[in-house]
Amino acid sequence: QVQLVESGGGLVQAGGSLRLSCAASGRTIGNCAMGWFRQAPGKERELVAALSRGGGTFYYADSVKGRFTISRDSSKNTVYLQMNSLKPEDTAIYYCAAVQRPYNSGYFYTQASSYDVWGQGTQVTVSS
Repeated sequence: QVQLVESGGGLVQAGGSLRLSCAASGRTIGNCAMGWFRQAPGKERELVAALSRGGGTFYYADSVKGRFTISRDSSKNTVYLQMNSLKPEDTAIYYCAAVQRPYNSGYFYTQASSYDVWGQGTQVTVSS
């Protein structure tokens, strides 16, 4: 069973950048498909970015395309979400999640119900 711990959230002005980290333990993330979700107050949890187990296939929500980048450092067993040109509407709790037994190496997952391990979340607040 993999455990996930997010970090890197905080308060930033609009137009600024943050890099979120998701440190994994208990299992190598190279065997998992990964995703970053966010949930704003009063809204449903939404997928922001996803990465296949093989690391070569990506998904980004339309709202973050060109601004956010998901990446993985296998040597550190960590997944990152680089967030640039942040907007007030990016304010949310951000969650890292893993699919421990993905279908294949090139598959990414867009449904929250597919993910079987979640981190505790990290708050990102973007001021205008």
